[in-house]
Amino acid sequence: MHSRLRRRGSLWVVAALGVVLAVLSIRGLARRAEDVADEAARLATLLELRPGMTVAEIGAGAGDFTVAIAQRLGPSGHMFSTELDRNKLAEIRRAVDSARRRNVTVVEAAETTTNLPSASCDAIVMRRVYHHLTHPARIDASLFDTLRPGGLLAVVDFEPTGGSVPPGVPADRGGHGVHAQTVVDEGTAAGFTHVRTIRDWSRNLYLVLLRRPAASAGPG
Repeated sequence: MHSRLRRRGSLWVVAALGVVLAVLSIRGLARRAEDVADEAARLATLLELRPGMTVAEIGAGAGDFTVAIAQRLGPSGHMFSTELDRNKLAEIRRAVDSARRRNVTVVEAAETTTNLPSASCDAIVMRRVYHHLTHPARIDASLFDTLRPGGLLAVVDFEPTGGSVPPGVPADRGGHGVHAQTVVDEGTAAGFTHVRTIRDWSRNLYLVLLRRPAASAGPG
């Protein structure tokens, strides 16, 4: 009798823990969705996004920012969403399909190029991606080529936090991360002009805003 009661008590504890974990998970997802919506809105303002524009997210991860930004472009606008990893590409496609976004094209990226058409985008977003670049100079040149003259590039990343540099990444990064000034220096070397750096963009992340000059054919 006592053993049955103990078993029942254990089952109730397990069930209660399951409910608590489920609630916490739902709250976490809701908080994440709110954070994405808030940051996407701020990016839209900073990049001066309007319906009908073409935007790309490079290294889009699970695709949540892609979906949030694509919604702001309307049916007349277009969103490119890229990733290197095919599993992540599948995640992006699922996110896009779930949100019923018909204005998104998912593209497999490469280590040295965006794989996007030349002068196809009004704006490009890279979030927590730049510090993983193994060929930053070549990617910067490709980003420059992908943007239309006058187009904006937003690089969101974090300062080095110690630890080892990711495999293949230039050794001068100073650890896991990349200095904002390094992003500026490498971007301007590729022909971009530095618009501004926002140090407190979001939760230890900075944002570097670069522009492809309106009357420039490429780096000088």
